[in-house]
Amino acid sequence: MRALLLLSILFLSACASNQTPYVLTTRWKDAPQPSAMDYSDPAAWSALPDRKDAADLLPLKSTLKDGQAEAKADVFFIHPTIFTYKPENEYVWNASMTDAALNSRVDSSTILNQATAFNAAGRIFAPRYRQAHYQAFVTEFKEDKAAALDVAYSDVKRAFEYYLAKENKGRPIIIAGHSQGTVHATRLIKEYFDGKELGKQLVAAYIIGIATPKNTFTTIPVCSSPNQTGCFVAYTTFLQGHLPPWHPGTVTELASVNPLTWSTDENFASKEKNIGGVSYGFKFVKEFADAQNHLGILWTNVPYVLGRSFVKLKNWHKADINLYYQNIRENAVVRVNTFLSQK
Repeated sequence: MRALLLLSILFLSACASNQTPYVLTTRWKDAPQPSAMDYSDPAAWSALPDRKDAADLLPLKSTLKDGQAEAKADVFFIHPTIFTYKPENEYVWNASMTDAALNSRVDSSTILNQATAFNAAGRIFAPRYRQAHYQAFVTEFKEDKAAALDVAYSDVKRAFEYYLAKENKGRPIIIAGHSQGTVHATRLIKEYFDGKELGKQLVAAYIIGIATPKNTFTTIPVCSSPNQTGCFVAYTTFLQGHLPPWHPGTVTELASVNPLTWSTDENFASKEKNIGGVSYGFKFVKEFADAQNHLGILWTNVPYVLGRSFVKLKNWHKADINLYYQNIRENAVVRVNTFLSQK
């Protein structure tokens, strides 16, 4: 029992830690930049549908199946910031795509816990990219932030163009991202889908973990029902009753879609509506967490696992997808099936 309690606490701490990441002291312009990779090289991808990788895995204690082999849609997944620690080489602002240790961290964290939520709905393409260090999101120097994110996005854009040219062949597309991945996904959607011909292939976008205004796109609305297509899902997760420091405390124009009801209303959805989340050790847990939209953010109580009474965390950003894993998984399938039925 004590071991189970410890595991529960470890999971909750790992998924929603508020620890301060490493602070860079070098300005972006003074830091060397790693080389870009050619996306025709499989090594430039965290996940590809024609090889065995972390995106093919399934949570322990679940009966889920990887549906990529039969999938009629594709998922372009952009991972969040994993580069938060003290750099281990000279590339401090944008990570090297050949950094084996970092690549392993990416694959064993976000690809495993987040990208796999979509492997029932489509073939998963997840590029490695010269991700910006976490410092880009907190630096006082706007030019450093812009430069680091531009480098990262340039890779995401090249990877997407390679995917379009070599792999898509007119298939429906889901765009999915979390945190920094959502920053790049939003930019990608604006450039390639919003009001563009390719928009006709967009099943939906799951752009999670960043405060996203409802009017972010011109022709792509917020998803307000579970089978709506050509729309986007967005939410950021905090403890029930908590407003983050940046929140005005009043009505906002931020998009927040409840991942248990797929509605934008502020009705509380109990844990009984949670088909299953993913806990410590990539384990499937039924009725993992509840959810409620509130003034443009998503509120949740501490997940219903052993040891929850010891957890006082307020920011559940790192667990945005883990908490609602199976609901996201099934919803992506619903939207793909709806999209295909409309053709």
